Amino acid sequence: MRTARATAAAVTAVIGAGAAAVAAGRFASDAALRIPSGRPLPTEPGLTVHATAAGQVTLTRDLAALRPGRYGLVGERFHAVVGPVLAAASHSADTVVRRLERVTYGTPEPGDRARFTPNVHVGDPATALGVDHTVLDVPGELGPLPAWFVPGARDTWVIAVHGLGATREHVLNVLDALRRNQFPVLVPAYRGDPEAPRSPDGLNHLGETEWRDLDAALRHAVDSGARKVVLYGWSTGATMALRTAARSELREHVAGLLLDSPVLDWESTLRALAGARRTPGLLLPLAVRAAQGRTGLYGDHRPGAVRLDGVAIPTQIFHGPDDTVAPWRFSRRLAAAHPNTVTLQTVRGAPHAAMWNADPATYEESLRRFLVPLM
Repeated sequence: MRTARATAAAVTAVIGAGAAAVAAGRFASDAALRIPSGRPLPTEPGLTVHATAAGQVTLTRDLAALRPGRYGLVGERFHAVVGPVLAAASHSADTVVRRLERVTYGTPEPGDRARFTPNVHVGDPATALGVDHTVLDVPGELGPLPAWFVPGARDTWVIAVHGLGATREHVLNVLDALRRNQFPVLVPAYRGDPEAPRSPDGLNHLGETEWRDLDAALRHAVDSGARKVVLYGWSTGATMALRTAARSELREHVAGLLLDSPVLDWESTLRALAGARRTPGLLLPLAVRAAQGRTGLYGDHRPGAVRLDGVAIPTQIFHGPDDTVAPWRFSRRLAAAHPNTVTLQTVRGAPHAAMWNADPATYEESLRRFLVPLM
């Protein structure tokens, strides 16, 4: 009897431990599968606003606060845009002063907590940039996908899609550059975005199913007169672009790919996001397995990098070694494997999906040079 009781207790303990491990894995995987739209990623450190003055903001001294370039600075009740570090400005040893270019809404006050974001604009093309555009719905497999369409003179369109933690506002960073070259630009929302249909399981699949919404946008563009299309994606939006170029029935219309901070290995990205939420290292393998079980993230590929198999089209990658969410090494590997079609522009000092922010002028010139032959 004692042996039976002991065995039952042991089995119960094992089952309990197993259930706890499954629950822990699901919780940890939520760091990537339930990323809220329009909020800084958990890898972005929190800063404190110490002071503001005319054209200046003083922030906690941190590697993030010292980054080169232009960024959105977002707090609970404000959005502002900060420019370069003002090295000559007076400050204490534990702070840094940056140029305060504008306050979009609210007012940053001393003591407020804030984070950097790649988004330097808030609103739509008209309210943020004064750009005329059409609001339309693209028919998708889950329902209508809201989209902005900015007309242009060319018959080569650019379809631009955001990635993790972002919204369509992210595309506004480069919209003027695309317009200067007279490209029609389509900016669709996709499943999981606040204004788009919900994913059937409520989870982010890191591009593995979301690409079908980009495919729907591609179909809309071709049906509307686009002769060629350039797919432009950030983060998991870049993964969507790769998937669409490889799998779409209309892939012959895809003339080029622009990939900013592409997520080329979902396991590395999931581990990075879970780790940023202080998930213990021992739970990270459980998070990976939980994500695979919940979403089927392996798809029709073995675990590992997304590849450009069968996609022999011009591709420009913007990426750098300071991206802690989507490791740069996979972009380097991809470029090395396809030297005739893939060009990698290395951007240093920029976090995930913020390659433009680090040096807008250089980024936009590279963008122009890539697009000119496709006009």
